Amino acid sequence: MCARESETSVPGVPKTTLEPAAAADTPHPEGVTEEEFRAAMSRLAAGVTLITAHEPALTSDGPRGEDVGMTATAFMSVSLDPPLVLVSLREGSRMDDLLAEQPMWAVSILADSQLQVAGRFAMKGRISDRLLFEGVPYERGPLSGAPLLTGALATLECRTESRVPAGDHTLVIGRVLSATLPTPDAPPLTYFRGRYRHLSG
Repeated sequence: MCARESETSVPGVPKTTLEPAAAADTPHPEGVTEEEFRAAMSRLAAGVTLITAHEPALTSDGPRGEDVGMTATAFMSVSLDPPLVLVSLREGSRMDDLLAEQPMWAVSILADSQLQVAGRFAMKGRISDRLLFEGVPYERGPLSGAPLLTGALATLECRTESRVPAGDHTLVIGRVLSATLPTPDAPPLTYFRGRYRHLSG
């Protein structure tokens, strides 16, 4: 379920995070309104990930391309054999446009200590990705070239297998090429009812 960004209080981060957006109470032909759909899906707790990719330089002798990142909660495993995952991207977003051309990308599953990272990469009208990555510790994936966050619960490097148009989003299915566990025992960052949450023990 996708959400719109709105203001909230996050220490050290501009007052933005994901929040269910108000919508006109207009039913679709099937009868459910956008407001009803958003309210129902906001009750589905989800893990929080950072999807990253490296945009190649325009020319072989030009400057290094830029890293791109976005916070995503619409992420799931699809298959064990072969290992496949799926992420839902807003149609026409920068990440959607980049992954239409760049088949290699990465996922960092965020720990609860990385709430500020989640908020930073979910900001509406945000600054450039180059500035967003400043001060965020990461290693560059050897296969994808994409940033893998230090301190994440797990990181994956993926290659796109297929892209499926789905309403106002694109479902990107990727084959997992590598998986690491930087901090496997840290508590996860979760998202529920429009807010980031700490998982109580």
